[in-house]
Amino acid sequence: MKEMISEDLYENMEYFHEKLQVTKNFDMIYRMLSVGGRDACLYFIEGYIKDDIMEKLLEFFHSLTPEDLPQTSHELTHSYIPYVEVDMVQEKEQIITNILSGVVCLLIDGYDKCFAIDCRSYPMRSVEEPDKDKTLRGSKDGFVETVVFNTALIRRRIRSPQLTMEMLSAGESSRSNIVLCYMQGRADEALVQKLRERIESLQVDALPMSQESLAEAIYKRKWFNPFPKFKYTQRPDTTSASLLEGKIAILVDNAPTAILLPVTIFDIMEDADDFYFPPLTGSYLRFSRFVIAFLSLLLTPVWLLFMQNPQWIPPWLDFIKVADTVYVPILLQLLILEFAIDGLKLAAVNTPQTLSTPLSVIAGIVVGEFAVKSGWFNSETMLYMAFVAIANYTQSNFELGYALKFMRILLLVLVGIFGGWGLAAGILICVLCIACNRTVSGTSYLYPLIPFDGRQLARRLFKKRTA
Repeated sequence: MKEMISEDLYENMEYFHEKLQVTKNFDMIYRMLSVGGRDACLYFIEGYIKDDIMEKLLEFFHSLTPEDLPQTSHELTHSYIPYVEVDMVQEKEQIITNILSGVVCLLIDGYDKCFAIDCRSYPMRSVEEPDKDKTLRGSKDGFVETVVFNTALIRRRIRSPQLTMEMLSAGESSRSNIVLCYMQGRADEALVQKLRERIESLQVDALPMSQESLAEAIYKRKWFNPFPKFKYTQRPDTTSASLLEGKIAILVDNAPTAILLPVTIFDIMEDADDFYFPPLTGSYLRFSRFVIAFLSLLLTPVWLLFMQNPQWIPPWLDFIKVADTVYVPILLQLLILEFAIDGLKLAAVNTPQTLSTPLSVIAGIVVGEFAVKSGWFNSETMLYMAFVAIANYTQSNFELGYALKFMRILLLVLVGIFGGWGLAAGILICVLCIACNRTVSGTSYLYPLIPFDGRQLARRLFKKRTA
């Protein structure tokens, strides 16, 4: 049973002092004041409050006389508190959640309602273009860690009453704010209801990794299929375009990323730059991305197969043969380089900016040139793996890039053990992983290829005019 506050101010204060540990937490502030001759108390967290607004509110409350106070909480809220966002809350747990979220809560002796004044101001960085999702011609703003600013960036682009943003929460300890965003009449209502029920029924203590924790909680994916079921973006323009297409966006507070669903592999491979250029250029960029993804998957396994069977190499491809002596098996070279490239990525992420130049010199000279001279790696192996490493950056989706990497490693191992039959088996496994995958809504992951829809497939492969 939900516990409600009483009209006795000091009884309420005793409860909240104990629950919020006011005497232990230095940033948990309570302020006694007089409102129209009645004792009152303000609870708030230091660092969330706009000082100028609080100063004006305190000045107004001190100016009230006993004759000014109405008899009901409803009349006091709507006529005597000079602020826009004011709610009446009676449940004790809900009041605690508001205080811990940064809302100022006012308790007045003689009133059985708490007045929640939302004048908080979160510490945040500026709205700037994200490092990951950059475009040449697109807008230069991006999501930040404050969910209300992210919803405002979407509202700025979609000024329609059909745009709906439902506020939900999850996590017994974190009580993370989650926004379910969709267009009424365009989004799948059954999927919206399903997501709403899953979020509301989550039995988790917290969402420590924000959107990734939520994604894992609302959809239990098969661990052996690496192809992503969600599309993550830090761009409000991409999110707005997806909402207009009937997709659903999930925003989590403290995360500068939106989760888009349901998505197919064609949606995941799209990039914002495809739409900011004329149709011919956009189509070329999209086609190039598909081709490069295909080459990054098959280039090294096919080359390894040729190196195992030199007699299969036609005369016009003799230049792909390894010219120098091979000291380390080529399969082992390729696998070592696959892990070495990830090691360099992790080093680059964790290296301070002032030391990035020395890291580049070490990686380029020591790992590159000296590794070849020492005999550990052959020049051809380094060349093809360099192409694969660069090709991974053509994919805007991080998860898809690693899905292709896992499939490529599987192909290399199968080719190294079984030769040509291993390549065929690896390609079949890759095709099955994609074909048997399903979107969150249960539809085909390969739509509009399977089931076939020629018009939609042409739209996915070639950019058309936007007007």
